[in-house]
Amino acid sequence: MNYRNNKLILFTTLATIVIIFAGCGPQRESGYILPETLTAETTLNPEATATPASKRPVYAPGTLVDYIAQSGDTLTLLSSRFGCSPQEILWANPQIPEDVTTLPPGFPMKMPIYYKEFWGTEFQIIPDAAFVYGPDLLDFDLQAFLQSTPGWFKHYRAIINEKHLDAAGVLTYYSENFSLNPKMLLALIEYQTGALTNPVRNENAESSFLGFENFHRGVHLQISYVSDLLNDGFYRYFNGELTSIEHSNGTIENIDPWQNSATVALQNYFSLIYDGDAYGRAIGPEGYAKTFTTLFGDPWRRNTTVLPGSLNQPDLILPFKAGTVWAYTGGPHSGYGSRKPWSAIDFAPPTESQGCVRTEQFAVAVADGVVARTDSGTIMLDLDGDGDERTGWVIYYLHLAEEGRVRVGQEVSQGDPVGRPSCEGGTATGTHVHIARKYNGQWIPAASSVLPFAMNGWIPVEGDQAYQGLLVRGSQVVRASTLSDTKSMIPAQN
Repeated sequence: MNYRNNKLILFTTLATIVIIFAGCGPQRESGYILPETLTAETTLNPEATATPASKRPVYAPGTLVDYIAQSGDTLTLLSSRFGCSPQEILWANPQIPEDVTTLPPGFPMKMPIYYKEFWGTEFQIIPDAAFVYGPDLLDFDLQAFLQSTPGWFKHYRAIINEKHLDAAGVLTYYSENFSLNPKMLLALIEYQTGALTNPVRNENAESSFLGFENFHRGVHLQISYVSDLLNDGFYRYFNGELTSIEHSNGTIENIDPWQNSATVALQNYFSLIYDGDAYGRAIGPEGYAKTFTTLFGDPWRRNTTVLPGSLNQPDLILPFKAGTVWAYTGGPHSGYGSRKPWSAIDFAPPTESQGCVRTEQFAVAVADGVVARTDSGTIMLDLDGDGDERTGWVIYYLHLAEEGRVRVGQEVSQGDPVGRPSCEGGTATGTHVHIARKYNGQWIPAASSVLPFAMNGWIPVEGDQAYQGLLVRGSQVVRASTLSDTKSMIPAQN
Protein backbone atom coordinates (compact mmCIF):
# COMPACT_ATOMS: atom_id res chain seq x y z
CA MET A 1 0.00 0.00 0.00
CA ASN A 2 1.51 3.35 -1.01
CA TYR A 3 2.08 6.44 1.16
CA ARG A 4 -0.90 8.32 -0.25
CA ASN A 5 -3.34 5.51 0.63
CA ASN A 6 -1.87 5.20 4.13
CA LYS A 7 -2.28 8.95 4.58
CA LEU A 8 -5.88 8.86 3.38
CA ILE A 9 -6.75 6.00 5.76
CA LEU A 10 -5.16 7.88 8.69
CA PHE A 11 -7.04 11.08 7.81
CA THR A 12 -10.34 9.20 7.46
CA THR A 13 -9.79 7.49 10.82
CA LEU A 14 -9.03 10.79 12.55
CA ALA A 15 -12.07 12.40 10.94
CA THR A 16 -14.27 9.52 12.11
CA ILE A 17 -13.03 9.99 15.68
CA VAL A 18 -13.89 13.69 15.46
CA ILE A 19 -17.40 12.86 14.24
CA ILE A 20 -17.92 10.32 17.03
CA PHE A 21 -16.91 12.82 19.71
CA ALA A 22 -19.05 15.50 18.05
CA GLY A 23 -22.04 13.19 18.46
CA CYS A 24 -21.62 13.21 22.25
CA GLY A 25 -22.82 16.81 22.64
CA PRO A 26 -26.05 18.04 24.21
CA GLN A 27 -29.34 16.63 22.96
CA ARG A 28 -31.23 18.56 20.28
CA GLU A 29 -33.76 20.97 21.68
CA SER A 30 -37.35 21.50 20.56
CA GLY A 31 -37.69 22.92 17.05
CA TYR A 32 -39.96 25.74 18.19
CA ILE A 33 -41.24 27.35 21.35
CA LEU A 34 -44.59 26.97 23.06
CA PRO A 35 -47.17 29.75 22.68
CA GLU A 36 -47.10 30.80 26.31
CA THR A 37 -43.35 31.46 26.24
CA LEU A 38 -43.54 34.01 23.43
CA THR A 39 -44.78 37.47 24.36
CA ALA A 40 -44.49 40.97 23.00
CA GLU A 41 -41.84 41.65 25.63
CA THR A 42 -39.43 39.29 23.85
CA THR A 43 -39.15 41.60 20.83
CA LEU A 44 -35.63 42.89 20.45
CA ASN A 45 -35.21 46.27 18.81
CA PRO A 46 -31.75 47.38 17.70
CA GLU A 47 -30.60 49.93 20.27
CA ALA A 48 -27.27 51.68 20.57
CA THR A 49 -24.50 49.58 22.08
CA ALA A 50 -20.78 49.39 21.51
CA THR A 51 -19.77 47.73 18.26
CA PRO A 52 -18.15 44.35 19.00
CA ALA A 53 -14.42 44.63 18.38
CA SER A 54 -12.03 41.85 17.45
CA LYS A 55 -10.01 40.40 20.32
CA ARG A 56 -7.50 38.77 17.98
CA PRO A 57 -3.85 39.71 18.56
CA VAL A 58 -1.56 41.08 15.84
CA TYR A 59 -0.04 37.89 14.44
CA ALA A 60 3.42 37.76 12.93
CA PRO A 61 3.20 36.65 9.26
CA GLY A 62 2.83 32.89 8.97
CA THR A 63 2.05 32.30 12.66
CA LEU A 64 0.36 28.93 13.18
CA VAL A 65 -3.00 29.33 14.93
CA ASP A 66 -5.54 26.76 16.08
CA TYR A 67 -8.55 26.23 13.85
CA ILE A 68 -11.44 23.77 13.98
CA ALA A 69 -12.82 22.87 10.55
CA GLN A 70 -16.38 24.04 9.88
CA SER A 71 -19.06 22.75 7.54
CA GLY A 72 -17.98 23.14 3.91
CA ASP A 73 -14.37 24.15 4.57
CA THR A 74 -11.85 23.36 1.83
CA LEU A 75 -8.16 24.11 1.50
CA THR A 76 -8.86 26.72 -1.18
CA LEU A 77 -11.46 28.59 0.90
CA LEU A 78 -9.35 28.56 4.07
CA SER A 79 -6.32 29.83 2.18
CA SER A 80 -8.28 32.87 0.95
CA ARG A 81 -9.57 33.66 4.44
CA PHE A 82 -6.28 33.28 6.31
CA GLY A 83 -4.13 34.83 3.59
CA CYS A 84 -1.96 31.74 3.06
CA SER A 85 -1.67 29.15 0.31
CA PRO A 86 -3.22 25.66 0.24
CA GLN A 87 0.30 24.24 0.22
CA GLU A 88 1.14 26.09 3.45
CA ILE A 89 -1.92 24.51 5.07
CA LEU A 90 -0.80 21.05 3.93
CA TRP A 91 2.72 21.66 5.27
CA ALA A 92 1.26 22.63 8.65
CA ASN A 93 -1.13 19.64 8.64
CA PRO A 94 0.67 16.65 7.08
CA GLN A 95 -2.22 14.32 8.05
CA ILE A 96 -4.45 15.94 5.39
CA PRO A 97 -4.24 14.30 1.92
CA GLU A 98 -3.58 16.69 -0.95
CA ASP A 99 -6.69 15.59 -2.88
CA VAL A 100 -9.13 16.18 0.00
CA THR A 101 -12.44 17.75 -1.01
CA THR A 102 -14.39 19.09 1.99
CA LEU A 103 -12.76 18.92 5.40
CA PRO A 104 -14.60 17.05 8.19
CA PRO A 105 -16.36 19.54 10.50
CA GLY A 106 -14.78 19.51 13.95
CA PHE A 107 -11.35 18.49 12.63
CA PRO A 108 -8.54 20.32 14.54
CA MET A 109 -5.93 22.03 12.39
CA LYS A 110 -3.02 24.46 12.46
CA MET A 111 -3.53 27.41 10.16
CA PRO A 112 -0.80 29.80 8.91
CA ILE A 113 -2.25 33.29 9.35
CA TYR A 114 -1.41 36.68 7.89
CA TYR A 115 -2.91 39.50 9.94
CA LYS A 116 -5.11 42.26 8.54
CA GLU A 117 -6.10 45.45 10.34
CA PHE A 118 -9.69 46.15 11.37
CA TRP A 119 -10.85 42.57 11.68
CA GLY A 120 -14.49 42.24 12.59
CA THR A 121 -15.94 40.40 15.56
CA GLU A 122 -15.29 36.70 16.06
CA PHE A 123 -18.80 36.19 17.49
CA GLN A 124 -20.72 33.68 15.38
CA ILE A 125 -24.42 34.48 15.08
CA ILE A 126 -25.91 31.19 13.83
CA PRO A 127 -24.44 28.03 12.25
CA ASP A 128 -24.79 27.35 8.54
CA ALA A 129 -27.30 24.57 9.35
CA ALA A 130 -29.70 27.23 10.67
CA PHE A 131 -29.35 29.21 7.42
CA VAL A 132 -30.05 26.65 4.68
CA TYR A 133 -33.17 24.64 3.83
CA GLY A 134 -31.68 21.43 5.17
CA PRO A 135 -31.88 18.69 7.81
CA ASP A 136 -32.21 21.22 10.65
CA LEU A 137 -35.87 21.55 9.61
CA LEU A 138 -36.86 17.89 9.85
CA ASP A 139 -38.47 18.38 13.28
CA PHE A 140 -39.90 21.84 12.57
CA ASP A 141 -43.58 22.50 11.80
CA LEU A 142 -43.79 25.96 10.27
CA GLN A 143 -47.58 26.18 10.34
CA ALA A 144 -47.75 25.10 14.00
CA PHE A 145 -45.05 27.57 14.98
CA LEU A 146 -46.82 30.49 13.32
CA GLN A 147 -50.10 29.59 14.98
CA SER A 148 -48.32 29.62 18.35
CA THR A 149 -47.26 33.26 17.95
CA PRO A 150 -49.39 36.22 19.16
CA GLY A 151 -48.26 38.65 16.43
CA TRP A 152 -50.06 39.80 13.30
CA PHE A 153 -47.75 38.10 10.83
CA LYS A 154 -49.54 34.73 11.11
CA HIS A 155 -52.59 36.40 9.53
CA TYR A 156 -50.61 37.78 6.58
CA ARG A 157 -51.74 36.84 3.06
CA ALA A 158 -50.18 37.48 -0.35
CA ILE A 159 -50.59 36.56 -4.00
CA ILE A 160 -47.40 35.14 -5.54
CA ASN A 161 -47.37 33.80 -9.10
CA GLU A 162 -51.17 33.98 -9.16
CA LYS A 163 -51.45 31.80 -6.03
CA HIS A 164 -53.13 32.98 -2.83
CA LEU A 165 -50.76 32.11 0.04
CA ASP A 166 -51.02 32.43 3.81
CA ALA A 167 -48.01 33.38 5.95
CA ALA A 168 -46.72 29.80 6.08
CA GLY A 169 -47.18 29.51 2.31
CA VAL A 170 -45.23 32.73 1.67
CA LEU A 171 -42.32 31.59 3.84
CA THR A 172 -42.38 28.10 2.36
CA TYR A 173 -42.31 29.56 -1.16
CA TYR A 174 -39.21 31.66 -0.53
CA SER A 175 -37.54 29.05 1.71
CA GLU A 176 -37.88 26.29 -0.88
CA ASN A 177 -36.88 28.38 -3.88
CA PHE A 178 -33.95 30.24 -2.33
CA SER A 179 -33.17 27.17 -0.15
CA LEU A 180 -33.23 29.17 3.09
CA ASN A 181 -34.17 28.06 6.58
CA PRO A 182 -37.57 29.61 7.46
CA LYS A 183 -36.48 29.85 11.10
CA MET A 184 -33.69 32.19 10.00
CA LEU A 185 -36.19 34.34 8.06
CA LEU A 186 -38.70 34.34 10.94
CA ALA A 187 -36.05 35.49 13.41
CA LEU A 188 -35.11 38.28 11.00
CA ILE A 189 -38.75 39.34 10.68
CA GLU A 190 -39.10 39.42 14.46
CA TYR A 191 -35.84 41.27 15.08
CA GLN A 192 -36.60 43.92 12.46
CA THR A 193 -40.35 44.36 12.95
CA GLY A 194 -41.68 42.49 15.99
CA ALA A 195 -44.37 41.03 13.70
CA LEU A 196 -44.36 37.66 15.48
CA THR A 197 -45.13 39.16 18.88
CA ASN A 198 -46.94 42.42 18.18
CA PRO A 199 -50.64 41.81 17.34
CA VAL A 200 -51.07 45.35 15.95
CA ARG A 201 -50.22 45.67 12.27
CA ASN A 202 -49.00 49.01 10.91
CA GLU A 203 -49.36 48.72 7.15
CA ASN A 204 -47.89 52.20 6.62
CA ALA A 205 -44.51 50.88 7.80
CA GLU A 206 -44.47 47.83 5.55
CA SER A 207 -43.05 49.46 2.44
CA SER A 208 -39.60 48.98 4.00
CA PHE A 209 -40.54 45.88 6.01
CA LEU A 210 -36.97 44.53 6.27
CA GLY A 211 -35.10 47.81 6.01
CA PHE A 212 -34.93 48.78 2.34
CA GLU A 213 -36.64 51.96 1.19
CA ASN A 214 -37.91 52.95 -2.25
CA PHE A 215 -37.86 49.54 -3.93
CA HIS A 216 -39.37 46.08 -3.43
CA ARG A 217 -42.06 47.72 -1.36
CA GLY A 218 -44.28 45.47 0.75
CA VAL A 219 -43.89 42.45 3.01
CA HIS A 220 -43.37 39.55 0.61
CA LEU A 221 -41.32 41.58 -1.88
CA GLN A 222 -38.99 42.64 0.95
CA ILE A 223 -38.68 38.98 2.00
CA SER A 224 -37.84 38.04 -1.58
CA TYR A 225 -35.23 40.79 -1.97
CA VAL A 226 -33.58 40.06 1.37
CA SER A 227 -33.54 36.32 0.67
CA ASP A 228 -31.58 36.95 -2.52
CA LEU A 229 -29.26 39.32 -0.65
CA LEU A 230 -28.65 36.86 2.19
CA ASN A 231 -27.78 34.08 -0.22
CA ASP A 232 -25.39 36.43 -2.03
CA GLY A 233 -23.47 37.14 1.17
CA PHE A 234 -23.44 33.50 2.28
CA TYR A 235 -22.10 32.11 -0.98
CA ARG A 236 -19.67 34.88 -1.82
CA TYR A 237 -18.02 34.25 1.54
CA PHE A 238 -18.27 30.48 1.04
CA ASN A 239 -16.56 30.88 -2.36
CA GLY A 240 -13.78 33.09 -0.98
CA GLU A 241 -15.04 36.13 -2.92
CA LEU A 242 -16.20 38.18 0.10
CA THR A 243 -13.42 38.92 2.59
CA SER A 244 -14.42 42.39 3.78
CA ILE A 245 -17.51 44.55 4.31
CA GLU A 246 -17.56 48.21 3.34
CA HIS A 247 -19.76 50.35 5.58
CA SER A 248 -21.63 53.47 4.46
CA ASN A 249 -19.07 55.72 6.21
CA GLY A 250 -16.26 54.17 4.16
CA THR A 251 -14.91 51.91 6.93
CA ILE A 252 -13.63 48.57 5.66
CA GLU A 253 -14.34 45.71 8.07
CA ASN A 254 -12.12 42.72 7.29
CA ILE A 255 -14.09 39.57 8.09
CA ASP A 256 -12.65 37.43 10.90
CA PRO A 257 -11.01 34.36 9.26
CA TRP A 258 -12.71 32.02 11.75
CA GLN A 259 -16.19 33.14 10.70
CA ASN A 260 -18.84 30.94 9.11
CA SER A 261 -20.90 31.72 6.03
CA ALA A 262 -24.25 32.23 7.79
CA THR A 263 -22.80 34.80 10.17
CA VAL A 264 -21.15 36.72 7.32
CA ALA A 265 -24.42 36.73 5.35
CA LEU A 266 -26.19 38.37 8.31
CA GLN A 267 -23.29 40.78 8.94
CA ASN A 268 -23.41 41.85 5.29
CA TYR A 269 -27.19 42.35 5.43
CA PHE A 270 -27.12 44.39 8.65
CA SER A 271 -24.23 46.53 7.34
CA LEU A 272 -26.53 47.75 4.56
CA ILE A 273 -29.24 49.05 6.90
CA TYR A 274 -27.40 49.96 10.13
CA ASP A 275 -24.31 51.93 11.10
CA GLY A 276 -22.20 52.10 14.24
CA ASP A 277 -23.78 50.92 17.48
CA ALA A 278 -26.99 49.68 15.85
CA TYR A 279 -24.93 47.48 13.54
CA GLY A 280 -22.80 46.27 16.45
CA ARG A 281 -25.86 45.31 18.45
CA ALA A 282 -27.50 43.51 15.53
CA ILE A 283 -24.51 41.21 14.93
CA GLY A 284 -23.64 40.75 18.62
CA PRO A 285 -24.93 38.28 21.24
CA GLU A 286 -27.75 40.63 22.35
CA GLY A 287 -29.04 41.23 18.83
CA TYR A 288 -30.35 38.90 16.14
CA ALA A 289 -28.70 35.88 17.79
CA LYS A 290 -30.71 36.41 20.97
CA THR A 291 -33.94 36.75 18.99
CA PHE A 292 -33.21 33.48 17.17
CA THR A 293 -32.44 31.65 20.41
CA THR A 294 -35.54 33.04 22.12
CA LEU A 295 -37.72 31.74 19.30
CA PHE A 296 -36.09 28.40 18.49
CA GLY A 297 -33.55 27.49 21.16
CA ASP A 298 -29.77 27.56 20.86
CA PRO A 299 -28.94 26.54 17.25
CA TRP A 300 -25.39 25.60 18.27
CA ARG A 301 -26.78 22.76 20.43
CA ARG A 302 -28.19 21.09 17.32
CA ASN A 303 -26.40 19.29 14.50
CA THR A 304 -24.43 22.09 12.80
CA THR A 305 -23.00 20.06 9.89
CA VAL A 306 -24.33 20.72 6.40
CA LEU A 307 -21.47 19.57 4.17
CA PRO A 308 -19.63 16.56 5.63
CA GLY A 309 -15.96 15.79 5.16
CA SER A 310 -14.71 14.15 1.95
CA LEU A 311 -17.96 14.95 0.12
CA ASN A 312 -18.13 13.77 -3.49
CA GLN A 313 -20.74 14.22 -6.19
CA PRO A 314 -22.41 11.07 -7.57
CA ASP A 315 -21.76 10.17 -11.19
CA LEU A 316 -24.07 12.31 -13.34
CA ILE A 317 -24.89 12.33 -17.03
CA LEU A 318 -25.88 15.29 -19.19
CA PRO A 319 -29.60 16.11 -18.86
CA PHE A 320 -30.56 15.01 -22.37
CA LYS A 321 -30.80 11.73 -24.22
CA ALA A 322 -27.66 9.96 -25.42
CA GLY A 323 -27.12 10.39 -29.14
CA THR A 324 -28.72 13.86 -29.28
CA VAL A 325 -27.00 17.23 -29.55
CA TRP A 326 -28.18 20.18 -27.46
CA ALA A 327 -26.81 23.70 -27.03
CA TYR A 328 -25.05 24.95 -23.91
CA THR A 329 -27.01 28.20 -23.62
CA GLY A 330 -26.11 29.38 -20.11
CA GLY A 331 -22.84 29.19 -18.23
CA PRO A 332 -22.78 29.34 -14.41
CA HIS A 333 -25.46 31.68 -13.04
CA SER A 334 -27.82 31.97 -10.10
CA GLY A 335 -29.70 28.82 -9.12
CA TYR A 336 -32.62 30.99 -8.00
CA GLY A 337 -32.79 34.77 -7.85
CA SER A 338 -30.36 37.16 -9.46
CA ARG A 339 -27.20 36.98 -7.31
CA LYS A 340 -24.76 34.37 -6.03
CA PRO A 341 -24.45 31.44 -5.88
CA TRP A 342 -23.81 30.67 -9.52
CA SER A 343 -25.01 27.10 -9.10
CA ALA A 344 -26.97 26.60 -12.34
CA ILE A 345 -26.24 26.02 -16.01
CA ASP A 346 -28.64 25.89 -19.00
CA PHE A 347 -29.15 23.55 -21.96
CA ALA A 348 -31.52 23.90 -24.91
CA PRO A 349 -32.76 21.26 -27.37
CA PRO A 350 -32.67 21.94 -31.12
CA THR A 351 -35.80 23.79 -32.30
CA GLU A 352 -36.97 25.12 -35.65
CA SER A 353 -37.00 28.70 -34.36
CA GLN A 354 -35.73 30.63 -31.38
CA GLY A 355 -37.93 31.74 -28.53
CA CYS A 356 -40.46 29.90 -26.40
CA VAL A 357 -41.49 27.11 -28.76
CA ARG A 358 -42.70 23.58 -28.11
CA THR A 359 -40.23 20.72 -28.31
CA GLU A 360 -40.84 16.98 -28.36
CA GLN A 361 -37.44 16.28 -26.81
CA PHE A 362 -37.24 15.54 -23.10
CA ALA A 363 -34.77 16.43 -20.40
CA VAL A 364 -33.63 13.30 -18.59
CA ALA A 365 -32.69 12.28 -15.07
CA VAL A 366 -28.96 12.85 -14.53
CA ALA A 367 -28.98 10.08 -11.89
CA ASP A 368 -31.34 7.61 -10.24
CA GLY A 369 -33.72 9.31 -7.84
CA VAL A 370 -37.24 10.08 -6.69
CA VAL A 371 -39.22 13.23 -7.44
CA ALA A 372 -39.44 15.11 -4.12
CA ARG A 373 -41.36 18.19 -5.29
CA THR A 374 -42.85 19.78 -8.37
CA ASP A 375 -44.05 23.33 -8.93
CA SER A 376 -44.51 25.69 -11.84
CA GLY A 377 -41.76 24.58 -14.23
CA THR A 378 -39.91 22.92 -11.34
CA ILE A 379 -38.75 19.42 -10.44
CA MET A 380 -36.65 18.53 -7.40
CA LEU A 381 -35.00 15.15 -8.03
CA ASP A 382 -33.84 13.60 -4.75
CA LEU A 383 -30.89 11.27 -5.28
CA ASP A 384 -30.82 9.62 -1.84
CA GLY A 385 -34.31 8.22 -2.34
CA ASP A 386 -35.96 9.47 0.85
CA GLY A 387 -38.19 11.90 -1.05
CA ASP A 388 -37.08 14.90 1.03
CA GLU A 389 -35.25 17.72 -0.76
CA ARG A 390 -33.74 18.90 2.53
CA THR A 391 -31.40 15.90 2.79
CA GLY A 392 -28.59 14.61 0.60
CA TRP A 393 -27.94 15.39 -3.05
CA VAL A 394 -30.82 17.00 -4.94
CA ILE A 395 -30.98 18.10 -8.57
CA TYR A 396 -33.08 21.17 -9.34
CA TYR A 397 -34.70 21.39 -12.80
CA LEU A 398 -36.46 24.57 -13.91
CA HIS A 399 -38.48 25.47 -17.03
CA LEU A 400 -39.97 22.01 -17.58
CA ALA A 401 -43.46 22.00 -19.10
CA GLU A 402 -46.23 20.66 -16.88
CA GLU A 403 -47.59 18.47 -19.68
CA GLY A 404 -45.86 15.10 -19.60
CA ARG A 405 -43.76 15.94 -16.55
CA VAL A 406 -42.90 13.38 -13.85
CA ARG A 407 -45.00 13.36 -10.66
CA VAL A 408 -44.14 13.73 -6.99
CA GLY A 409 -43.07 10.37 -5.56
CA GLN A 410 -42.20 8.92 -8.96
CA GLU A 411 -38.96 6.94 -9.08
CA VAL A 412 -36.75 7.43 -12.12
CA SER A 413 -33.56 5.82 -13.35
CA GLN A 414 -30.62 7.66 -14.84
CA GLY A 415 -31.54 8.63 -18.41
CA ASP A 416 -35.32 8.44 -17.92
CA PRO A 417 -37.32 11.41 -19.27
CA VAL A 418 -38.45 13.91 -16.61
CA GLY A 419 -40.11 16.65 -18.69
CA ARG A 420 -39.93 18.78 -21.83
CA PRO A 421 -37.89 22.01 -21.77
CA SER A 422 -40.05 25.12 -22.02
CA CYS A 423 -40.29 28.67 -20.70
CA GLU A 424 -42.58 27.75 -17.81
CA GLY A 425 -41.71 28.59 -14.23
CA GLY A 426 -39.98 31.95 -14.58
CA THR A 427 -38.35 34.44 -16.89
CA ALA A 428 -36.96 32.83 -20.05
CA THR A 429 -36.19 34.07 -23.54
CA GLY A 430 -36.27 30.62 -25.12
CA THR A 431 -37.05 26.95 -24.57
CA HIS A 432 -34.41 25.40 -22.31
CA VAL A 433 -33.77 23.55 -19.05
CA HIS A 434 -32.05 25.20 -16.09
CA ILE A 435 -30.30 22.71 -13.78
CA ALA A 436 -28.52 23.09 -10.42
CA ARG A 437 -27.44 21.02 -7.37
CA LYS A 438 -27.86 21.14 -3.62
CA TYR A 439 -26.52 19.02 -0.79
CA ASN A 440 -28.41 19.06 2.53
CA GLY A 441 -30.08 22.24 1.32
CA GLN A 442 -26.88 24.11 0.44
CA TRP A 443 -26.39 25.16 -3.16
CA ILE A 444 -23.13 23.86 -4.66
CA PRO A 445 -21.56 26.31 -7.15
CA ALA A 446 -21.44 24.84 -10.65
CA ALA A 447 -17.77 25.73 -11.15
CA SER A 448 -16.68 24.70 -7.63
CA SER A 449 -12.96 23.95 -7.53
CA VAL A 450 -13.46 20.82 -5.39
CA LEU A 451 -17.03 19.77 -6.32
CA PRO A 452 -17.57 20.84 -9.95
CA PHE A 453 -20.93 20.10 -11.58
CA ALA A 454 -19.43 17.27 -13.66
CA MET A 455 -21.76 15.53 -16.15
CA ASN A 456 -20.34 12.87 -18.49
CA GLY A 457 -16.94 14.34 -17.63
CA TRP A 458 -17.86 17.89 -18.75
CA ILE A 459 -16.78 20.55 -16.21
CA PRO A 460 -18.30 24.09 -16.10
CA VAL A 461 -15.97 27.08 -16.07
CA GLU A 462 -17.27 30.49 -14.98
CA GLY A 463 -17.19 33.48 -17.27
CA ASP A 464 -16.64 37.10 -16.28
CA GLN A 465 -20.40 37.53 -16.01
CA ALA A 466 -23.37 35.30 -15.22
CA TYR A 467 -24.44 33.01 -18.10
CA GLN A 468 -21.02 33.24 -19.73
CA GLY A 469 -18.39 30.53 -19.49
CA LEU A 470 -17.34 27.16 -20.84
CA LEU A 471 -17.87 23.44 -20.57
CA VAL A 472 -14.58 21.59 -20.73
CA ARG A 473 -13.75 17.88 -21.07
CA GLY A 474 -10.09 17.24 -21.66
CA SER A 475 -9.19 19.11 -24.85
CA GLN A 476 -12.85 19.63 -25.80
CA VAL A 477 -14.27 23.09 -25.14
CA VAL A 478 -17.85 24.32 -25.58
CA ARG A 479 -18.73 27.99 -25.12
CA ALA A 480 -22.06 29.09 -23.64
CA SER A 481 -24.25 31.05 -26.07
CA THR A 482 -27.92 31.98 -26.02
CA LEU A 483 -27.80 31.93 -29.83
CA SER A 484 -27.26 28.14 -29.87
CA ASP A 485 -24.43 28.53 -32.38
CA THR A 486 -22.08 25.75 -33.45
CA LYS A 487 -19.54 26.55 -30.70
CA SER A 488 -22.18 25.88 -28.05
CA MET A 489 -23.28 22.45 -29.31
CA ILE A 490 -22.61 19.49 -27.06
CA PRO A 491 -23.38 15.82 -27.79
CA ALA A 492 -24.62 13.49 -25.06
CA GLN A 493 -22.91 10.09 -24.94
CA ASN A 494 -23.61 6.86 -23.14
